Amino acid sequence: MKIGKHTVPRTAICTSDAHTIVVRGRDLSKELIGKLSFIDHFFLLLMGQLPSAGQSAVLNATLVAIAEHGLVPSVQAARMTFAAAPDAMQGAVAAGILGCGSVVLGSSETAGRLFSEIDARVAAGAALDDAALAAMQDWRARGQTIPGYGHPLHKERDERVGALFDVAHSAGTDLRFVAIAEAVETLMPQVLGKPLKLNVSGAIPAVLLGAGFPVQALKGVPILARTAGLIAHMFEEMQQPIGFALSYQATREMQYDGDVPTGFGT
Repeated sequence: MKIGKHTVPRTAICTSDAHTIVVRGRDLSKELIGKLSFIDHFFLLLMGQLPSAGQSAVLNATLVAIAEHGLVPSVQAARMTFAAAPDAMQGAVAAGILGCGSVVLGSSETAGRLFSEIDARVAAGAALDDAALAAMQDWRARGQTIPGYGHPLHKERDERVGALFDVAHSAGTDLRFVAIAEAVETLMPQVLGKPLKLNVSGAIPAVLLGAGFPVQALKGVPILARTAGLIAHMFEEMQQPIGFALSYQATREMQYDGDVPTGFGT
């Protein structure tokens, strides 16, 4: 039994023989190790070609911007997992990465899909503001939020937005998705009845799409970046454990509001 149309497994990413490891058509030992940064290697692995200087700068900036985010739920999950299984760092890091969903880390991909939809409308002849407004109204009519905007702490624009946009300007990459992101921000009061400012999850697809990064792989950028942050948290957990403290604080603050049997607590 097979599922799908392919019966032969194929890949264009890597192969090897007794003497050579080939990555995207290049000799790993002779052409890549010591000659290529990890950022450029990631781009090569994903896209099958080396990035331009501008693409490399933008990708590097987005990874730096999202690598660390404090004691967010995914980090707490990782640290508590490590406290319970200190012999399995990989399990703790995986626990943190499994928390990458539509609310945390995954919203960059969703925002990228919105921006791509607006871009397609513009390519079909619509004015930018009209295209943005129509797409936003369609999303809201389907009960979807407008991703990449608003932040519980940064009520004005998240400072990382301006920093990433500055990198894109300096790198000379396509800025049309930056313009789309800013048009959506301007139209927020008209669509939602209140202003919501761009956050880093909106800025990341705005600059990456302009650098030729595929929308389907956008979620991979925060996953890759956050992996670095999680490893740092695991190393700190080894030296200054707080995993059980986090668990203890949750238990201390818990308020049970369910039923109890007669006589319980007496």
